[in-house]
Amino acid sequence: MISLPKKIAQYVFLILFSLFSIFPLIWMAIAATNSSIDIIRGKMTPGTYLVENYKALVGQSELWHAMGNSFKYSIMVTLLSLVVCSLAGYGFEIYHDKMKDRLMNVILLAMMVPFVATMIPLFGMMAKMGLLNTVRGFILPSISTPFLIMLFRQSARSFPHDIIEAARIDGLGEFQIFVRMFFPTMRSTYAAAMTITFMNAWNNYLWPKVIMNKPETQTMPMLVANLTSGYVTDYGMLMLSVLFCTLPTVIIFFCLQKSFAEGITGAVK
Repeated sequence: MISLPKKIAQYVFLILFSLFSIFPLIWMAIAATNSSIDIIRGKMTPGTYLVENYKALVGQSELWHAMGNSFKYSIMVTLLSLVVCSLAGYGFEIYHDKMKDRLMNVILLAMMVPFVATMIPLFGMMAKMGLLNTVRGFILPSISTPFLIMLFRQSARSFPHDIIEAARIDGLGEFQIFVRMFFPTMRSTYAAAMTITFMNAWNNYLWPKVIMNKPETQTMPMLVANLTSGYVTDYGMLMLSVLFCTLPTVIIFFCLQKSFAEGITGAVK
């Protein structure tokens, strides 16, 4: 039984640490309502420049077009990644043998290779395939990741194999078993994978910058980077653009945080 003073101290520590963690987000929201001069001076209270910052942002950039591109690319990458990686993780565990273990080890070794080391060969491949400035060129390198395959494989280990054998005896095909039994059981894992993949795709800057060089293909991270490339930076407008870029991932994470925690810990319902 924890004593009352110790419990109070724990809650005080957690509250202070939480405030410290969300302070950048709070400061960003406050800065979006202030002018550039007020931000430079360190003003920490909400201002009256939100409308002016929005008008400046819309006037100097294609905000909603970039927002639409980011949503389109991120949703496509997320859906394809969930399908490909869940099938791969399921196959590695359910149809298990030593060769698949060795192949999985090779896939996991790929996690140690930084993306910048493979970016130039990837760009060459996409150029030869005629996929520069295309959606396919953006999503193809992202639809299968070693981490997601490992995540689904670990979740598949807790899936009862007796159910699979019973389903096979009842006449269900392998794909039917995956869709009717594995998928409903692993909803929390899918939620965790969806959260991770969407956030990574949404925040991806380097690869879109390399593969897409047309203004109509820019995403939100590219738009934010372009706002800082001038001689004079309007920090109020910049903070508002960063706020627009941040909110979708924050909303998705808070909506799926319970399923995200269950999926990462391997909980099966």
